[in-house]
Amino acid sequence: MKRSTYDAILSFLLGVSWAFIIIGAWVVFSLFSFLGFPTALFFTAMFVFAGLFGILLLETMSLYREKVEEVKKQTRLLQDIRNRLKES
Repeated sequence: MKRSTYDAILSFLLGVSWAFIIIGAWVVFSLFSFLGFPTALFFTAMFVFAGLFGILLLETMSLYREKVEEVKKQTRLLQDIRNRLKES
């Protein structure tokens, strides 16, 4: 199955986002650990929440793209059926 450049870019960005969340969570926890464990955990959770929002946005873009492609296929099929009915 041939993938478009758009799909490849979205997949790459999703991978980068997951890496950013994992590494960033460790960095944020390390930076705020001097304030105590609960505070560091709170800021890490806030960072992870913001990162997951970005991933949700990318996944939504991917699902929308798939929906548009499916609607295009259905439109082509319906037009083909209409043309065949007109010919008969």
